[in-house]
Amino acid sequence: MIPVERVQEPTDFDVSARQKGITWLSENPNKPPKDLWSPFRPALAEAFKYRCGYAAIEIPYSGTVDHFLSCRHHRELAYEWSNYRYSFGSINSRKKNADNKILDPFEIQPDWFEIVIPGFLLKPTAALPPALHDKALDTIRILALNGQEMIDVRLRQYLRYKEGKITLPHLFEIAPLVAKAMQSAGL
Repeated sequence: MIPVERVQEPTDFDVSARQKGITWLSENPNKPPKDLWSPFRPALAEAFKYRCGYAAIEIPYSGTVDHFLSCRHHRELAYEWSNYRYSFGSINSRKKNADNKILDPFEIQPDWFEIVIPGFLLKPTAALPPALHDKALDTIRILALNGQEMIDVRLRQYLRYKEGKITLPHLFEIAPLVAKAMQSAGL
């Protein structure tokens, strides 16, 4: 995980998503929120620099809009831009309703996490405040940030760099923690 900066919501979000969504929720109190956020996925992807807010790596295919605080527990936030995070679909699916167990990408500070080579595992660093250590471990476990899928994604980016297919500056754009680990290891 790396810091992600909040960005202004798109100019048409209020009319096209929030206002329509609030109306829909009031007319359908027993139904899950209607997806009015997907048209804004490209703007969210751009805001997250096309990287997953949790895995801190480029999503090479269509990512998803994650409701940081779940629609199940926080229906009132279903149509709030500030509640959206860009995510791999698999991570979003695993996150489900783990609202208070996951670190928010908007609250992450520099150097709280690192990738350890060999193994390409994500781990908290000593810079992470001790009060957040258990939550960081829960985030890694619940989202499977050290699962085989994420290890493979990190390894592919490493191999692309080692094969000369991408430069180190490009690797810093698409997989900053992998690039930093490689730089630290002198690879």
